[in-house]
Amino acid sequence: PEELLLLICSYLDAQALGRLGQVCRRLRFLSSRDLLWRRIARGCLNSGFTQLGTDLAAGIPVKERVKVSQNWRHGRCRRETVLKWKCKQVAPFSSTFLMPWMELDGEYLYLSQAENIQAYRLCPDGTGLQRHPQAIFSGHQEDVCRFVLVNSHIVSGGGDGNIVLHKIHGSYSVKFSAHEQEVNCVDFQGGLIVSGSRDRTAKVWSLSAGRVGQCLHTVQTEDRVWSIAISPLLSSFVTGTACCGHTSPLRIWDLESGQLLTCLGTDFHRGAGVLDVFYETPSLLLSCGYDTYIRYWDIRTSTRKCVQEWEEPHDSALYCIRSDKNHMIASGSSYYGVVRLWDKRQTRCLQSFHLSSPTSSPVYCLRFSTTHLYAALASALHVLDFTA
Repeated sequence: PEELLLLICSYLDAQALGRLGQVCRRLRFLSSRDLLWRRIARGCLNSGFTQLGTDLAAGIPVKERVKVSQNWRHGRCRRETVLKWKCKQVAPFSSTFLMPWMELDGEYLYLSQAENIQAYRLCPDGTGLQRHPQAIFSGHQEDVCRFVLVNSHIVSGGGDGNIVLHKIHGSYSVKFSAHEQEVNCVDFQGGLIVSGSRDRTAKVWSLSAGRVGQCLHTVQTEDRVWSIAISPLLSSFVTGTACCGHTSPLRIWDLESGQLLTCLGTDFHRGAGVLDVFYETPSLLLSCGYDTYIRYWDIRTSTRKCVQEWEEPHDSALYCIRSDKNHMIASGSSYYGVVRLWDKRQTRCLQSFHLSSPTSSPVYCLRFSTTHLYAALASALHVLDFTA
């Protein structure tokens, strides 16, 4: 009976299941069932499952995801430059620097280039981009610093101090003055926008009917804000600052009142600014920055010390970080266009990829799907295809 065969197969590992599928058609069909591979996939890199077991890629057979996961682990991929553009080469994070940012959504990749955000359609094979953008979203007078894509809306912050809201499938857009200096970071969830700026403030904005663009709270951070993120519970947000003073660069604020809730860490060196933050769950948070470390925080256990940390081997500042919300972390460093893959269960870097020549600029942004990883440098966009 099939129930007994499934029970027996549930004790097999990936190699044994693969061999079993070569016996006959019936066992091939049986050994390919998602039910058998889900347990294995949850222990794999970027297989589409979160630590809580949520399936983020339900449309892809789990067995295929496990096969591709082995390519991630062993670094087997095809590298390709899919887009190039000219940029101004000056100091990072200055008001005249072109800092590319991107978001990946289904069949489209959204990329900031100067004061515009352009939407490029992915080719049918998923390994490249169509040459010309399908849509262009404008509204800023200076370069776009950061933007987020949520629920068919784009929210961007620019060097002109403004925040612009675009509806992707329509002509609706809203622009409002937000900060006195450039908006370095934004996040958007639950009808609220949070923004951080060089002017040493973080602000909470309403997007509810009749209150669009109204500032609800202004938080005096006493330091330049480089990164910001709203908690998945929509109860708080975290800011990452430049660490030029004597306060922690990582602080959590109440979203409703704007009051400080807690500071993360006690042993940051002066200048160890936090350049990117990423919530995995309401209590698990990743951070990286100038001090070359990736830190993993669990605010349920301690706010004074992170639960894990990984050091960039070449002592380079880390500009961006992303996670598959399970075992894998991807980071982009400030020198030589290097992208690194990390397994949380290991202390050393799992794989590293030099996406460009040693004279190239840093990796500013990373996005990945279950199969591909996209990395944006200041002068080119690269894709690593792990289905190869």
